[in-house]
Amino acid sequence: MPATVPALIDCDIHNHLTPEAVARYLPERWRAYHAQFGRRTTPGDFYPKATPMASRTDAWPPGGGPPGSDLAFLRKQLLDAWPIQIGILNTLISIRNQHRDFDAALATAANACQIAEWLDPEPRLRASLLVPFEDAELAVAEIGRHAGDRRFVQVLIPSRTGEPLGRRKYWPIYAAAAEAGLPIGIHFGGWSGGHPISGAGWPTYYLEYHTGMNQTFQAHLISLICEGVLEAFPKLKVVFIEGGIAWIPPCLWRLDRCWRQLRAENPNLKRAPSEYFREHFWLTTQPIEEPPEPGQFLQMVSHLGMDDRLLFSTDYPHWDFDSPDGSLPSVIGEGLRSRILGGNARALYGFA
Repeated sequence: MPATVPALIDCDIHNHLTPEAVARYLPERWRAYHAQFGRRTTPGDFYPKATPMASRTDAWPPGGGPPGSDLAFLRKQLLDAWPIQIGILNTLISIRNQHRDFDAALATAANACQIAEWLDPEPRLRASLLVPFEDAELAVAEIGRHAGDRRFVQVLIPSRTGEPLGRRKYWPIYAAAAEAGLPIGIHFGGWSGGHPISGAGWPTYYLEYHTGMNQTFQAHLISLICEGVLEAFPKLKVVFIEGGIAWIPPCLWRLDRCWRQLRAENPNLKRAPSEYFREHFWLTTQPIEEPPEPGQFLQMVSHLGMDDRLLFSTDYPHWDFDSPDGSLPSVIGEGLRSRILGGNARALYGFA
């Protein structure tokens, strides 16, 4: 165990809930539906064939099953390999089918599966709550079912949604999350619903897809701020997971400038957009940008102005996994390093 790494909090671990595991927690009606009709999604596969499921080649459990599906193996490769006090599970099971009631049943079953097979056996783990996010009424009901369980630390929404997340169809979810004291965690991925990653067309190469993942986050950042979500829900907290950080300062600079010129169009936006962002948003580190000169990393963080909002994440078991003892540049001082590796997450989520 590396002696230089303090006790840390990993804010993005991907456990894999197999269809068989989730089916154990589905009511008979939906178990039969799933067996006969399956999921009506078209997620696509942009992962390199050399790294199936976008995972490390050593992450496949020896007993069988896909990466992230075996708790004992996850303990060995991650929780016990570094001094991880708390790890947050972000399971990427698709909760966006054409049948909204099935979506709701699937989310409820997946959350029950996480409790019984992950959170109960391993006290170091917390989880993001899965909800049928394209149906706000059903999503609010799922939030209500688990609002008192502090092992669920946020409400998970994929970045590739049917509409920009500032739209009012999603507002009841934000109201319920804020009332329950749960941040909204927006994680890269999800079924596109026909929308390409950038809105400009489908990329040819995985290199384009992976590099361009922050484009969906930029769209949601602008939408959430400009459509008044943060003015309407002043207690709402938002976590961008796996979206990068270097693109944010120039985006905010441009947004502030446009707001000063066009603010008459939206009088309900009472402050500069950058003020809303720095008050309501947190960011995970992986995949963190790596400037050619180490000192430029500190300049990037300085431009961001959010030392207290950066949350460490490994993205285990994916191929671009960030090691706790090797992902942050050596130029970072111990105070900032300690905040990123655990202190900021502890403050956000209220961990003891």
